[in-house]
Amino acid sequence: MPTRSQGSSLGVLNSRVDNIVRTWIANLHVDRGIGRMVLLLVIAFGVFAALNPRVFLNPLNLQNIMVSAPEVGLLAIAMTLAMLTGGIDLSLVSIANLTAITISTMYAGLAASDPALAESLGGMIVVVGVAVGVGAGLINAVLISTVGIAPILATLATMQIFNGLAIVWTGGRTLYGAPEILGGVGQSTVAGIPVLFLIFVVVAIAIGVLIGRTPFGRKTQLQGSNPAAARYSGIRSASVLYGTYVTTGLLGGLAGVLFVTRNPTASADYGTSYVLLVIVIAVLGGTNPMGGFATVTGVVLATLVLQVVQSGFNAIRLSSYEYSIAQGVILIGVMVFDQVRFRRRGRYVPSTQTRNIASLSGVGNDTKKRFDEVKST
Repeated sequence: MPTRSQGSSLGVLNSRVDNIVRTWIANLHVDRGIGRMVLLLVIAFGVFAALNPRVFLNPLNLQNIMVSAPEVGLLAIAMTLAMLTGGIDLSLVSIANLTAITISTMYAGLAASDPALAESLGGMIVVVGVAVGVGAGLINAVLISTVGIAPILATLATMQIFNGLAIVWTGGRTLYGAPEILGGVGQSTVAGIPVLFLIFVVVAIAIGVLIGRTPFGRKTQLQGSNPAAARYSGIRSASVLYGTYVTTGLLGGLAGVLFVTRNPTASADYGTSYVLLVIVIAVLGGTNPMGGFATVTGVVLATLVLQVVQSGFNAIRLSSYEYSIAQGVILIGVMVFDQVRFRRRGRYVPSTQTRNIASLSGVGNDTKKRFDEVKST
């Protein structure tokens, strides 16, 4: 008959094995989601290549796909990060526009009197523009974390405010001008791959590491998956939300830089259709809208899928309205597939992920004990 200490050791071992199995199952889910996006990308590419190979497979068209994807992709990654906490950020496009307007205004003002000075200060102008994006994200963080306004309402309000500021700032006109260094980056390629796309990949890798390999990322996942468990595990919700929305503001600012890099103009209404588009991409890429789970790789692939579909529609001369229909059809099809698969398995992924994240990050080891203590009182 095993002693008490042996029983305790067996219990610890069983717990560790259970955590390993759950983590393995969760990773299988991520891999399948990524595999699904790869399959969709291959199918979309193959279909349009077969329908109009002369236009779609033209090297210039393929480069245009890689040039157009980064600005939408960065916004989708930012939206994914907000959704990971169980929130949302509707102000992302407005933040990007404010950054672009700041860069264009500062450059044009300096260039009017001293073009050489404007070019020499190009890097500083870009930094100021990105700082505007970070500041806008900080405003969202204060409203959501400190004041306690629901993310959808807070960011809806700031979206309206930022849009209004942009219109007043520009007088409703399109601004022209940007540092030449940005134009150079926008036109540069490395081994035929646009530098803009490489920047997008580097940022995506950085955010993927932030989410999956750092304590902040694990706390963010637990916060979105189960706020109560996060609170009893000692996670400060305020710090997580501040970090999240400041980061989304930073990504929005970087997207604004890409706006200007691709086309040296800025306006208050640029990318108005991007808000819904980046939500579609985030969800299509495997982000749980209720929080707790996301894969940046899936979001990158989803960005490419929709960009390929858009380019393919242009190649076969279909309208933007038909492209909008295709977006909805793809999203609904993937979500229906997921719901059918999950119901057949009879398991609820977010709850499993909550336990995995808590055990792997080390912040949830005493969660059950704290719940029992609260319950007993």
